[in-house]
Amino acid sequence: MNEKEMIRISKRLSRHLRHDPAALGLTLTSDGWAPVDALVRALAITRAQLDEVVEKNSKRRFAFDETGTRIRASQGHSVPVELGLPDTTPPDVLYHGTVAKYLDAIFREGLRPMNRHAVHLSATVETAGIVGARRGKPVILRVDAAAMAAEGHPFQISANEVWLTPSVPPHHLASLT
Repeated sequence: MNEKEMIRISKRLSRHLRHDPAALGLTLTSDGWAPVDALVRALAITRAQLDEVVEKNSKRRFAFDETGTRIRASQGHSVPVELGLPDTTPPDVLYHGTVAKYLDAIFREGLRPMNRHAVHLSATVETAGIVGARRGKPVILRVDAAAMAAEGHPFQISANEVWLTPSVPPHHLASLT
């Protein structure tokens, strides 16, 4: 499969496994899983195409269950799901990529999940830069995750290594760029 087709399928998977399963007639389980056979039929793709997108997607957004019969998005849902991720001690510092036009609000209100279940953080400056660059020239924010954890803020890590937390108060943020 060529890159353009992989991106097209990945975007459709993201839409339906994270935001709008009903548009395909799918119902996610409470923990976000959808039957692979129903998804393949609804998207009019082959299982081989689905396997390739899941395996080769650089962001590793999707995962199969241990039986290979169910699939879910690893994080980023706007529909109600409980991924069942355990609370985990974060590294001392995490990063968030954004763009300059949001900085005033971020430094006033902190990072909020907006229409998602959690704020997404990265373990590396590089990854945060890639995330921020999707909307323009990236600005990287440093998150004092150690101080947040010490204050009792919960953290989880998704299957594709995105750090998740309900919010980040502004006093735990600093701009790197």
